[in-house]
Amino acid sequence: MRSTVETLPVPPRATPAAPRYSPSARRLHWLMAGLVILAYVLITTRGWFPKGSALKTLFVQGHFWVGLVVLALVLPRVLVRLRRPVPAVTPPLKPPVKALATLTHVALYGFLLLQPLLGVLVVLLERGGIPLGSLLIASPFELNKGLAHTLENLHVWMGTAFYYVIGLHVVASIWHHVVVRDDVLKRML
Repeated sequence: MRSTVETLPVPPRATPAAPRYSPSARRLHWLMAGLVILAYVLITTRGWFPKGSALKTLFVQGHFWVGLVVLALVLPRVLVRLRRPVPAVTPPLKPPVKALATLTHVALYGFLLLQPLLGVLVVLLERGGIPLGSLLIASPFELNKGLAHTLENLHVWMGTAFYYVIGLHVVASIWHHVVVRDDVLKRML
């Protein structure tokens, strides 16, 4: 008696998924992007309201507190980034493009750290503490409105530069996706 063994069709091999950033890295990236946009909207629209009005105060304080949340998320974001290697780009970036991308990312991380710190220093030096409802968290520094004004100008200047770097980052991501057709953007989605 002869037995016949049926062979089952072998499913085609799935192409491996392109490497991506970890889920926590992607969540932190998009959360911080949203917070930076919110901080920008709050500070640029405060002028819609009269000086001293409750809404203007709310928008300015909202900008400050959103900045503090960004500052609080910088360390976890850096730790997540250092814990796992950056996923490779397919096809690989040319060395000058890779160097520019690295420089842009270093600038973005620098801004995410320095901008909120400058904002905190301005408030501490100008107001003598951080307002928390009816409470005031006392400043470790003496009032120095001149230095506060100088730091505020630096904060505004760096904020403007920051938005250009963010714009470069966004345009480069779209360019890589649409023109170059590599997976730079897909790694973060």
